[in-house]
Amino acid sequence: MKKTAVIMAGGGGTRFWPVSRMTTPKQLAKLTGDDVMINETIKHFDHIISREDTFIVTNEKQAELMSNILFEEVDRSHILIEPVQMNTAPCILYAALTMKKLYGDAVMAVLPSDHYIGDVREYERVLKLAMDTAEQTDKIVTIGIRPSFPSTGYGYIRFSRDPVASGSEVYNLRRFVEKPGLSIAREYVDSGRYLWNSGMFIWKASVILECFKKYLPDMYGKMEAVYDRLDTPDEKVAIAEVYPTLEKVSVDYGIMEKAEGVLCIPAEFGWNDVGSWDSLDKVFKTDAKGNVIVGETELIDCSNNVFFDKSGDRLITAIGIKDTVVVQTDDAILVCSKDCVQDVKLMVDRLKDKGREDLL
Repeated sequence: MKKTAVIMAGGGGTRFWPVSRMTTPKQLAKLTGDDVMINETIKHFDHIISREDTFIVTNEKQAELMSNILFEEVDRSHILIEPVQMNTAPCILYAALTMKKLYGDAVMAVLPSDHYIGDVREYERVLKLAMDTAEQTDKIVTIGIRPSFPSTGYGYIRFSRDPVASGSEVYNLRRFVEKPGLSIAREYVDSGRYLWNSGMFIWKASVILECFKKYLPDMYGKMEAVYDRLDTPDEKVAIAEVYPTLEKVSVDYGIMEKAEGVLCIPAEFGWNDVGSWDSLDKVFKTDAKGNVIVGETELIDCSNNVFFDKSGDRLITAIGIKDTVVVQTDDAILVCSKDCVQDVKLMVDRLKDKGREDLL
């Protein structure tokens, strides 16, 4: 059966402002490697899924730049463009119907566009196991990350005590849990029965389409009505007509929390969702005082900071600061306590309210 990757790449990445902008969000920026994050994502599965069988779901504001920077092996007709920004369920339904139209059925690995993977070979091994399992069982499979600390920033997955078969790495998923408080997160980690929710889902197109029929029938009905126009010159018009009428709901809430018989694979491959500026210390080596440094700096008595220069030709100097994020681009500078990195999006909202669209 055809094996495909569907990369969700329509987000704005506001927590990585000022590097991440609406037209150049973090998945189209060089944050964690030698290439932009979406191409790094594709490299991660190169030995499992061909670039020719890779699909990208993005929005109109990002589509042109996406086309310009993607690996040339990725078919540009595989860039599925959302006319309006939606949540994850609509884009996954759009992709699943596309798989049905092109291939009849296919195994889909639905992946975020902006995660860091430290051990790529182990990741590929686990992804192959997940895709084989989805093909053989006709079930939804998700990859969970064994937690290394009690994070309050991730959702969790509770999984069964025993695997589905002796010696198997596959377990039954018991339930999804929203982001917990610190004391509950500690309990989860200490129990050994919970995983971080990585947002990676693997299934056959036919399987997830049946789930949409069952759990999100209105959304399925509206999209199924334009099925015959997919992969035709009329596709863009058809999607523009129906997409704004769909419910904005995540696949986690709309389907995953309701679906029965879901399987999960616990894994460890140096995963980081790179969700905010303070996560870069899990990606880059720090100096002797715990500073992440990207660009040219001169520092005196500074510790546990992030210094990130996107301008490429400006020196960052600092004296006596700690636990701070300093980010410099050609047109903006962010200075933020590490304790407040989740609030960077509030600054984006403020700039929007002040009409500074030129900075967004």
